[in-house]
Amino acid sequence: METVAALADRLAEGDVLLPDGDTLTVRRLQFLGLDFGMKPGYERMHWLIEEGLTTGFLHQVLARTSFGDNPLYAAMHESIYGSGQGPTAWAAERERAAHPAFAETARPLLFTGEMIYPWMFEEVRELRPFRGAVEVMAAREEWPALYDLDRLAANEVPVAAAVYFDDMYVDSGLQLETAARIGNAEAWVTNEYEHDGLGDDRVFARLTKLVDERGGGLRG
Repeated sequence: METVAALADRLAEGDVLLPDGDTLTVRRLQFLGLDFGMKPGYERMHWLIEEGLTTGFLHQVLARTSFGDNPLYAAMHESIYGSGQGPTAWAAERERAAHPAFAETARPLLFTGEMIYPWMFEEVRELRPFRGAVEVMAAREEWPALYDLDRLAANEVPVAAAVYFDDMYVDSGLQLETAARIGNAEAWVTNEYEHDGLGDDRVFARLTKLVDERGGGLRG
């Protein structure tokens, strides 16, 4: 943590630039915590921080935080939770402000997770063109319901879902609550994998087996 603190103190001077010309701020450094929900995210962070403030470090940070290959992920992120609710109004930013431990000046410096903040559309070059649109979406007063809960409850098609108990991105309690609302669904709860567990062949095989056992006919 001392190494991270020293790096944050250096970035706070405001003159460290990424290869695309963007300033590497402390809060952009904190956003690297997004990777902690994947395997081996912690190891990747350790290797990155150990590299120090090198050209290689700056290129890796740019690759992980620029959204150059998927800007809509950032632009649409909060709006996907607006189902049947009022304005999202930058919920993650408001929640972060309520926790001083996540401040850029706090030490030890804490990393953030899968949240999108309004400052990103100012500091991240690839996201600046979306600034006006995301502000409109954040202020939208009404959002239609995304799901027909009655229809989901009446589902008869066999469904199997993996619930990663320690999932950093999606609370396992909410996952289980959702699965319980879907008819003919079975949740397999495991702490063997991170959020990207579906990439492991064993996970997909387990899920297809569960569906088959429930009459899904995947082996026919």
